[in-house]
Amino acid sequence: MPDTAKHRFVIADDHPLFRGALRAAILGAFQGAEISEAGTIEALTAELDRVPEMDLILLDLGMPGVRGFSGLLLLRAQYPGIPVIVVSAHEEPTVVRRCMEFGASGFIPKTTDVDIMRQAIRIVLDGGTWTPPDLDLDTVPDDETSALVRRLATLTPQQVRVLMMLSGGLLNKQIAFELNVSEATVKAHVSAILQKLGVDSRTQAVIAASRIEAGQWLDTSFA
Repeated sequence: MPDTAKHRFVIADDHPLFRGALRAAILGAFQGAEISEAGTIEALTAELDRVPEMDLILLDLGMPGVRGFSGLLLLRAQYPGIPVIVVSAHEEPTVVRRCMEFGASGFIPKTTDVDIMRQAIRIVLDGGTWTPPDLDLDTVPDDETSALVRRLATLTPQQVRVLMMLSGGLLNKQIAFELNVSEATVKAHVSAILQKLGVDSRTQAVIAASRIEAGQWLDTSFA
C-alpha cells in the first residue's frame, strides 16, 4: 500500500538519470513526498541547511567534492539526526560494513529491485536499519582498523573537510582560503585531527584515512 504520510527526502547523486529513477521509485510508494535533489556535496549541505527537518538522505558515495566515505562521515557529523541510506554501485561486504560502521542506517545497491528498495526505505523511516540480506557482513574486522574507524567517526564536520583537503595535498594556506578561515584555525583543526586519530603528522593522518578505505578515500571515482 502506498504511504500517504508527508515525508521529505533528498537524493544526493551526480547522475541525473539515476536521481530521476530513484525519485520515481520513491513517489510510487510515498505519495505526496517532497523530494529534493543534489548533485554535489555542497548542494546537499545547502539543501539540508534550508530544510533541517528532512526525513531521509539517499546518498551516493562518489559525488563531486567527496572522497570515499568522507561524504557519509561529514553528514553523520553535521546532521546526526537525519538518517542516511547509502545507494551505491559497489556492494562488496567490506564497503557495506564500513558504511554501517560510519553511521549509515541502510545500504541499497543500485541494482536492487524497486519493491525491495521501497521496503528498505520504509524500514529506515520506521527507525530500523537495512542491508542486503544476501551479503555476509559477519566477517570479524581487523581490530586496529575498527579502532581507526571509530576515531574517524569522532571528527567534527570541519575536521572532516580539513582531512579531505589534506588528502588532496592542499597546504594550510590553501585550506584556509577554501574554508574562509585563518591559517591558525586550520592548524588547530589539524592538531585536533592528529590527536583524535592517534598519529604524529599530517602525512600519517592521510595514510590512516586511506588505509581504512582500501585506497578509496583518495579515489574520487568511487561511487
